[in-house]
Amino acid sequence: MEGACFCIMLFANNIFRYTQLIKYKLMKTTFFLFLIFSLSLKAQNLYKFSNDIEKEINNDKSGDDSYKYQIGAMNYSISNYYFKGLQTWDKLGRKEKKISKDYSLKLVKHKIENAKDYILNKSKKEEILIINEAHHYASHRTFATSLLKKLYENGYRYLGIEALGDDSINIRKFPTTQSGFYTSEPQFGNFIKTALDLGFTLFKYEAESGKNGKEREIEQAENIYKFMQKNKNGKYFIYCGYEHAYEGKHQTWEKTMAGRLSDLTKINPLTIDQTQFSERSDSELNDPLLSSINGNYPVVLLDEDKMLFKRIQKEPFTDIKIIHPITRYIQARPNWMLNKSRKFYEIPKSKIKNYPSLIFAYRKGEFENKGVPADIIELHSVKDSRYLILDKGNYDIVVKDRTYKITNKFEESIE
Repeated sequence: MEGACFCIMLFANNIFRYTQLIKYKLMKTTFFLFLIFSLSLKAQNLYKFSNDIEKEINNDKSGDDSYKYQIGAMNYSISNYYFKGLQTWDKLGRKEKKISKDYSLKLVKHKIENAKDYILNKSKKEEILIINEAHHYASHRTFATSLLKKLYENGYRYLGIEALGDDSINIRKFPTTQSGFYTSEPQFGNFIKTALDLGFTLFKYEAESGKNGKEREIEQAENIYKFMQKNKNGKYFIYCGYEHAYEGKHQTWEKTMAGRLSDLTKINPLTIDQTQFSERSDSELNDPLLSSINGNYPVVLLDEDKMLFKRIQKEPFTDIKIIHPITRYIQARPNWMLNKSRKFYEIPKSKIKNYPSLIFAYRKGEFENKGVPADIIELHSVKDSRYLILDKGNYDIVVKDRTYKITNKFEESIE
C-alpha cells in the first residue's frame, strides 16, 4: 500500500508490550498507526477463532472504522486467516493509484524476470539490502524467507527487523509471542527461525516509543548504523514495513530510514518494494498489472536493455518493484506457503474431539516456551480440509476447543 506506515513498537524494560490501539493520525498520504499491546493479554488468546475476531470488529463502538478494520486485519493475519485479513483491510475503502489497463498491457511486453533470481544476483555486489512488507501480507514474509539461504551464501550475516523487540533472540534461537506483535504471525516466525538456523545475527532497530514521522526515520537509521559500526563481519539485510524502504524525497519525512541510512553509511542500499502491487480480496480492486502478468512466481519488469523498468514509480522510489502473483489455494491453503522443503501434513480425524477447533503446529520444545507456531488452521467441521504446511522436522501438534482449552496434544515427525 503506497504511502502507508505503521508504527507499532514499545520498548519498556527490554520487553515488547502490546495492548489496544490508542491513537491514529492521518497526515496527507502517510498514515501513522500506534499499537501498544499489554503483557496482560493471555498468550493462549493471541491466536483466535475467526468468529471471535469478527465479533471484536463488530462490537467496536469507537465510531472509527479505520481503527477497527486495521486492527481486525492485523488480528486475522496473526491468527493465519490470510484472505479474511485482505477482506477486512479492503473495507477501509482505500483506492490505490493504478496503472491504466492499456499501459499495463504495454508493460508486460517488456522482459519479465524471476524476482528471487534477479535480487539474489544483484545482492552479490551490494552491501546493504532493504526489503519491505505490508504488515497484513504473510506472503511477503515467505518471499523474504526464500531469499535467506542464498543471501547468506552471498555474504549477508546480519538481519535487522523493524518489528523485532527481543534482546535474547540470538541466544534462544527461536521467536516467542513476546518477541514482537507482527513477529507472532506464523510466517514471520518461520522467517526468523530460518534466519537463525542459517547463522544470521538478528537485531532490532525500532525507534523509541512516541517518535514518529521524520524523528522516527532518523532514529531507525541511527540504530542500524550504530549496530553496523560494531558488527562488520558481513553484509546487512534490513526488513521493514512500507515506505521505510523508499529512497528519494519523501512527502512528509523528507527522507526515509533507507535514505538516511544511505547518508550515514555513504553506501547506496539495494531497496526493494513488495507493497505497491499487492493483491486485494476483490480482483476488481487489483492493479491491472497483476492480471496482465498472471504468473506463478514473483517477478520484476525489465526494459529493452534489461534494466529495471523505472516508469512505474516516482519519488520516493525503490530500486526494485516486486509483482507477486495472485494467490491460488491448494487444499484450502495459500499456494505461496508451499516450497521444495515444505509439505502437506493431514491431521488424522481421530485426533480432533470437538468442532470448531484450532490446530497449532509447534517446533519441538517451543510450545512450552511460548514459541510462535509454525502453522495454524481452524476447523469448523469434520468436512474441512485438515492440512497443515510444515518444513521437515519434529513437531508438537496442539488442538484447542472453542473455549481455548487444549483437548489434544501429540507429536509428529515430518520427513
